[in-house]
Amino acid sequence: MIRNWRDQCKGKLTTLREAISRIRRGERIHLSDGSATPLGMMPGLVAEDNGLADNEIVHLLTLGDAPYVRPEFATRFRHNALFIGANVREAVTDGRADYTPVFLSEIPGLIRSRRIPIDVSIVSVTPPDSEGWCSFGTHVDISPATTDVARLVIAQVNPRMPRTFGPCRLHVDNIHAMVEIEHPLPELRPPPMRAETESIARAIAELITDGATLQLGIGAIPDAVLRFLEHHNDLGIHTEMFSDGVVHLVQRGVITGRRKTLRPGKIVASFLMGSQSTYEFAHENPMVELHPVDYSNDPFVIAQNDNMVAINTCLEIDLTGQVCSDSIGTQFYSGIGGQVDFIRGAARSKGGRPVIALPSTACDGTVSRIVPRLSDGAGVVTTRGDVHYVVTEYGVANLHGKNVRERAMALISIAHPKFRPWLLAEAKQRRFVYSDQVEPPVHTPLYPKQLETRTRTSDGRPLVIRPIKPTDESLLHDMFYRFSQETIYQRFFAVKNYMPHKRLQQFCTIDYDRDITLVAVIHEGEVETICGMALYALDPKAGYGEAAFVVADQYQGRGIGTLLMRRLTEIAEARNIRGFTADVLADNTRMLRVFEKCGYPVRTTQKGDVVSLKISFDDVPRESWAEQDRSAGPVRR
Repeated sequence: MIRNWRDQCKGKLTTLREAISRIRRGERIHLSDGSATPLGMMPGLVAEDNGLADNEIVHLLTLGDAPYVRPEFATRFRHNALFIGANVREAVTDGRADYTPVFLSEIPGLIRSRRIPIDVSIVSVTPPDSEGWCSFGTHVDISPATTDVARLVIAQVNPRMPRTFGPCRLHVDNIHAMVEIEHPLPELRPPPMRAETESIARAIAELITDGATLQLGIGAIPDAVLRFLEHHNDLGIHTEMFSDGVVHLVQRGVITGRRKTLRPGKIVASFLMGSQSTYEFAHENPMVELHPVDYSNDPFVIAQNDNMVAINTCLEIDLTGQVCSDSIGTQFYSGIGGQVDFIRGAARSKGGRPVIALPSTACDGTVSRIVPRLSDGAGVVTTRGDVHYVVTEYGVANLHGKNVRERAMALISIAHPKFRPWLLAEAKQRRFVYSDQVEPPVHTPLYPKQLETRTRTSDGRPLVIRPIKPTDESLLHDMFYRFSQETIYQRFFAVKNYMPHKRLQQFCTIDYDRDITLVAVIHEGEVETICGMALYALDPKAGYGEAAFVVADQYQGRGIGTLLMRRLTEIAEARNIRGFTADVLADNTRMLRVFEKCGYPVRTTQKGDVVSLKISFDDVPRESWAEQDRSAGPVRR
């Protein structure tokens, strides 16, 4: 900014009343949005004596008051919402305003082609610099397109607007009227974090690896995710918008952009909304680049960021994976925005992860957001072909590449427990799942995520040991058909040539409060492979658990059985179970050795080819796991 800019712009500077008087009746007026909403222009826009009538006002989400949508102005103004904000939602619902569903990345092209005609663009900008360039400040988004095509460009010059860097500026030669109005930028503060939001955010944070590049949509969940990334390293940002959480992580050295494959070291966005401290952070900060949305939201541009993680929210999702984000039934609520742009961009990114997040319920827990079918009139924003990760407070479901049966079971498993029996019954009625699919118990124990552990095999391969899930049926199917006949006979005491669905689902559907089945999982990219399984089934009268385990042939000899047995023992001890019993074939020396390494004395009796084992946790341990580790060498975790 230069001190004498007012002198240089005398021919452009004018009063609010005179600037508005240049607008003609019937013209379509664009307002810059968000924290760049030209609030100072509103009194002149709705003044009774300005002569305006039958004008359309077009914009994305704005902050602050939107007086032109009040009923008393219905004959003078009609609003066209490209994204519905809280200040215009009632007008859209009542039919006094319109809604245009559109991908954010496509809006500039529609404006330039006149498919969305703009006659007047009213934008909030900084004072000009020494060369006459004004910055669009906190919001670039669609303003370069509107100011390029508009007959009349009116600039509200706000000295409090931060000057931001990027490819788009507005020269005073392209401004027809300048009105200096100083006011604080409207702020957007995140709502208090609810318990379910925290659980969702934690789950999403686990999907984010060091060096990933993030997109964060609008809402409490994307904001909350940032709070659980403080121990990550070298994260990057390529997003349509960012807020206070990003600034906090930059200041802590978490967000550096060093590993970005597109514009490394830069926070790439199209607009920002937050507190005053975020606006101050962006002011003349070379790390921040604001671009028009046809760049920031272009899926082909987004995909150039390796390990792109897109985090967006929705209102409901059906059991096939159709995502509704912009309406509640027939009532339009928000907009398509950039969700699909980033879902598709992240899906095409090398190592990318598109995420849809939602609380499992609405209306104080009385309505499930995971539904058999979308509500009447609800629109599909993200298609079932686009959806990948879905996250609720009850877990993560990756639907990509899954058939409808697998999708339905995965989504039911992360629905609120009280709605799972209903969802399963509806899925059966629609033939989405097996007709004999096991019903969850009336009391559905929550998946015990706290029992998940990460460790390594004896040859150093990363391994996850976790409780089994109902959605593991296909993985168990694959493991069984990789077993040798010898392994099958040793585990089942019989020759089995097939493992039917009816038997598999019995393994996968357990009462976590009573029994436990653990699986050892190896990840190769997004593909999970179950390489081993251990379980105990509790005899409530005796207080002992009948234990068994099996490791797939190609993974034997890597200490997986010992790791499973160790974890199974730890869980059983913590639950005050008295001990284990087991029947093992006498020639199954691998399994016998694993039981013998449990740390407790093992009592055995043999009858024919079967050895019966009994392990009592009341006995004095022979040696601790730590002592076994020292004698056998280090176990890497």
